[in-house]
Amino acid sequence: MAEATESIYASLRADNADIDAHIATLKAAMTREGIKQAVFDPTRLAQNNRSGRKLMQAYFRQRGVSVKFSASLGAG
Repeated sequence: MAEATESIYASLRADNADIDAHIATLKAAMTREGIKQAVFDPTRLAQNNRSGRKLMQAYFRQRGVSVKFSASLGAG
């Protein structure tokens, strides 16, 4: 799961290169491990704003992966 998530971060930094393949790998890892949601650190995203996060969630959801974001540092 961690390796699949790192591949997603790398793909996002590389202008979404091979993103669909990485999402499929992540989905398979989630199924194997019984995880229902992928958690991403918003500070590691290329577009760390509300619209960027919503776009990512929608794109992943279309491919069968539910995404949530970890709490931002300094929040609360």
